[in-house]
Amino acid sequence: MSKYNFDELTDRRNTGSVKWNVKEDELPMWIADMDFKTAPEIKAALEKRVSSGIYGYTEPGDDWYDAYIRFFEERHHFTIARDWLVFCTGVVPTISSSVRKLTSVGDNVIVLSPVYNIFYNSIINNQRNILQVPLLYKENEYSIDWENLEKALQDEKTTLLIFCNPANPVSKIWSREELERLGKLCAENNVPVLSDEIHCELVRPGKEYIPFASVNDTNLNNSIMAIAPTKTFNLAGIQTSAIVIANPELRKKVVRQINTDEVAEPNVFSCPAAIAAFNQGREWLDELREYLFANRDFVKSYLQTNIPELTLVDGDATYLLWINIDKLNTNSEEFTTFLREHTGLIVNEGKEYGGNGDHFIRLNVACPRARLLEGLQRLHKGVIEFLQR
Repeated sequence: MSKYNFDELTDRRNTGSVKWNVKEDELPMWIADMDFKTAPEIKAALEKRVSSGIYGYTEPGDDWYDAYIRFFEERHHFTIARDWLVFCTGVVPTISSSVRKLTSVGDNVIVLSPVYNIFYNSIINNQRNILQVPLLYKENEYSIDWENLEKALQDEKTTLLIFCNPANPVSKIWSREELERLGKLCAENNVPVLSDEIHCELVRPGKEYIPFASVNDTNLNNSIMAIAPTKTFNLAGIQTSAIVIANPELRKKVVRQINTDEVAEPNVFSCPAAIAAFNQGREWLDELREYLFANRDFVKSYLQTNIPELTLVDGDATYLLWINIDKLNTNSEEFTTFLREHTGLIVNEGKEYGGNGDHFIRLNVACPRARLLEGLQRLHKGVIEFLQR
């Protein structure tokens, strides 16, 4: 018996939502937030904070540190020391600040593509060079191109690798062996790893994500790990995250930069939201995961039955589906534009994620099943009309 109702259809129009700021007949299934209300326990904690009536300057207390430490110890068997934890307003600010402090103008920053498109913005906007190491794609699965990665790391201009663990958009949980090998190569070449782990809780029930820094001392001492409750509990608008940095020299540099960039101070709701999420949101999270991956399986079955021209990349992480459109003999920009104009369905074009992304679209399935079905019906209609042009 479910305690929480993920089938509830919410109306997010006219709420300032980035995702839902679309035409009346359009259905957005793109940007990575969920059409579910957050856990009621989090809402209650925020309402309690609102009721105080005073919203002055705030800072993380012991309960904030304890919430992160306890959660990662119990869920991921990773013991985080208190002094490794640093508050930041978000994972993207962490990435941009780290790029500014740990690299210089003109340096190379490695990404394993296709990968979260904002990585590219953080690199380009700071006048650094993107060094893509495309993932290998074979038999509908992705893997690291170790030979090309090693060459990229040996380039004297390479000073940072930004990693996505688990991987968005390819929905991959990296194995311990892969994380260990990646960490060893980076350490041997004196290239720190900035690991974006914002999707870490959104994995298939029965599967387990491994924190990059938890693998061994090599990884621990050569990494910056960005974590947050925001994707997991649909709190992106509250702007709350943490950075895990065991290496005191790396930590000193990053802390200095996030303070320079004015992204080191919580708003009045940042800490209460995170504390409630980690301490009281676990049952909600477990039910959410069941629902999300039932949605993923529903999409796979629907495509196989109704839209065989599209192929879902199997994955055990995130609510963002990576769908191959090669059989349409088109590219992601042309198809997503057609889809929006002819059906009102809005999905992400894969091109913006780099690598072989132009052969894919990204579909967000974090929504009630009825809305998901409507999206798939629009997708079906779009494919039929596209092929009949």
